[in-house]
Amino acid sequence: MGFMSEKKNNKIKTAVLTISDKGSRGEREDLSGPVLEKMMLEVGAEIVHREIIADEMEEIKSALIYLCDHKDVDLILTTGGTGFAKRDITPEATLAVIEKEVPGLPEKMRADTISITPQAALSRARAGIRKNSLIINFPGSPKAVQECLESIINVIPHGVEILKGEFTEHNH
Repeated sequence: MGFMSEKKNNKIKTAVLTISDKGSRGEREDLSGPVLEKMMLEVGAEIVHREIIADEMEEIKSALIYLCDHKDVDLILTTGGTGFAKRDITPEATLAVIEKEVPGLPEKMRADTISITPQAALSRARAGIRKNSLIINFPGSPKAVQECLESIINVIPHGVEILKGEFTEHNH
């Protein structure tokens, strides 16, 4: 299943946010954001926004709110800031801005990847909905990003269709 909406034939408008202090200062190359972009493009999504921001609560919240409330983005994928380090605050910023939590997505990512990498159990990733946008947190490593997105990539289109009002219980 690609990311084309069958009803309106629109691509899922996707934003990729890398949360990294060093990346935002240009001190480290972002390797995880491009993995998310590449995988999403391969399934037919449209990347409408790409940004690297610091591990700062207000900066993360502001970026998420702006994308959800003003940019008509269907899907926001964050990478970074989901671990145990003091500066890892992406899940908390996400929880502060969402209206509904979607616990099944990060639960599935952890369940599917823990047999590959036991450290997946340490991920604090969250997912949720703000207005008509689905936000999903991913780890910061390119390998983990790929494994986690592979785990849920087939269920994302259905969730977005429901958010956009393109799928109801009357559709079969």
